[in-house]
Amino acid sequence: MRVTPPTGLAPSSARLRVDLLTREFPPHVYGGAGVHVAELSQVLRPHADVRVRAFDGPRGPQAEAEGVFGYEIPDTLASANPALATLGVDLAMANDLAGADLVHSHTWYANMAGHLGGLLHGIPHVISAHSLEPLRPWKSEQLGGGYAVSSWAERTAYLGAAGIIAVSGGMRADILRCYPELDPAKVHVVHNGIDLSGWTRPADTGAEAEAAQATARRLGIDPLRQSVVFVGRITRQKGLPYLLRAAEALPPEVQLVLCAGAPDTPEILAEVKSLVANLRERRGAGPGEDAGVIWIEEMLPRPDLIAVLAAGTVFVCPSVYEPLGIVNLEAMAVGLPVVGSATGGIPEVVDDGVTGVLVPIEQVDDGTGTPLDPPTYVRDLSDALLRVLADPQSAADMGAAGRRRAEEHFSWTAIAERTMQVYRAVLEG
Repeated sequence: MRVTPPTGLAPSSARLRVDLLTREFPPHVYGGAGVHVAELSQVLRPHADVRVRAFDGPRGPQAEAEGVFGYEIPDTLASANPALATLGVDLAMANDLAGADLVHSHTWYANMAGHLGGLLHGIPHVISAHSLEPLRPWKSEQLGGGYAVSSWAERTAYLGAAGIIAVSGGMRADILRCYPELDPAKVHVVHNGIDLSGWTRPADTGAEAEAAQATARRLGIDPLRQSVVFVGRITRQKGLPYLLRAAEALPPEVQLVLCAGAPDTPEILAEVKSLVANLRERRGAGPGEDAGVIWIEEMLPRPDLIAVLAAGTVFVCPSVYEPLGIVNLEAMAVGLPVVGSATGGIPEVVDDGVTGVLVPIEQVDDGTGTPLDPPTYVRDLSDALLRVLADPQSAADMGAAGRRRAEEHFSWTAIAERTMQVYRAVLEG
């Protein structure tokens, strides 16, 4: 159903007011969706009057003057199931959307704010799909009955949205599979982007190189040894347990660097801790030794993470569910080849044999993404890593090709214009 723009709005010429609704926004960012919204808000400002509404409390007078507003969980819901607490924030957000011409929500956390705000104020609601609740059933471990609430909220918002943006072609297919009632014409593909100026490889020599190597050493990494780097939250979809099993095949001189924190549940954290301890033991670690398995649990600032990537030989993305994978773009921008699962949007980022290696994965069709044959997937993952590690020159060439691909296909300038095209299509009906 077409939503009539507010009186006086001329979508083709007037400057739109767009309210972006998000769970994460700086300084509170822990995943790819938060990175996406932070970048999108900046590149849209030349095209629209952008307001950002996020969780985690007020950002202060200066942020509000710049159009960034933070919301806290209502006191009466502070001890409630996280899904209900989320809806409490959504209600406050929805109330504040008066005056917007279009609302654009990101992830289920903010979808209901966009849906209710759109109904309340008579404005179109656009959703960016970064993940889908039906394809993340392990969240029931984290939310309990709240997973049924989050699934309801997402479904209701998607079916009522005026437009949906999928971050990859694979995600678009997943959306239409999970919600077949949707009109396919409403579902558009606009890839995630990368801030190329902010993700660049340090110089190979000189003070910049020395500073990056010093950072790597401070974090426990020997920049003169080969290393496999993983960056991601400790959640089922990121496939970290499969990587830890595959790493048993790596030569002991190859370092495994895990930038991994923010566990979804105590159970998956315990599983990862056990697998890390087992891998270190297999490598002959003594008491207090890491045996080349470096686990960095805190979220690193960008300069430190770039130093970690620059010290690496290959980046690995063993995800069983990944709509696109901003971390892969970040690694490519710093010049690392990527070994990733051939699932979701990863094949739209990684050019197999050119910028990295895609690992085949046949998956159970129950929403979990579990490999049909886990030992085969683990073996194929380790084989791909060993192949890249065995030819350093080829790895460097793939890394350089990855940087070029990031520059040519994933610039934020093009993504801003494509997003504005979706807005115009929605407003014009």
